[in-house]
Amino acid sequence: MAMRDPARDVKRAVGTAMRELGVSVCVTVVLADDRTVQRLNHLHRDKNKPTNVLTFEYAPAGSGTWLWGGDIILAFPTVRREAQAAGRTVRNHMMHLLVHGVLHLSGYDHHHAGEARAMEMEEARILGRMGIPNPWKRRNGREAGAPR
Repeated sequence: MAMRDPARDVKRAVGTAMRELGVSVCVTVVLADDRTVQRLNHLHRDKNKPTNVLTFEYAPAGSGTWLWGGDIILAFPTVRREAQAAGRTVRNHMMHLLVHGVLHLSGYDHHHAGEARAMEMEEARILGRMGIPNPWKRRNGREAGAPR
């Protein structure tokens, strides 16, 4: 078993991220298989491969609409493989990706180096509040990996 209580961990990660960012949004989290995420990635991003996390906004942050938030979809088999490859627990890696998703829904992105660094720093700060190690630090000679 990879995790004892994934629903509790999802609520904790999303709730902590929203509190730390000072936002209150509607977020749906889906733990999916690789095939489902690959289809969504192909349909919405024209990338025909699975990825660890996808986010879909209901409406962009600050758009003035009453419904603000979105969906965070995790490819759980990919999350498990990445965690094992990086020497992390599945739980900690999933928590990182959930925080990453909330940051995307809150307007953060990582298309440029400066944006990526700001997002990584915010992820590390929020994860630290939950007692989760900084995923961006090198461990055991392995390079830290970024959400795709």
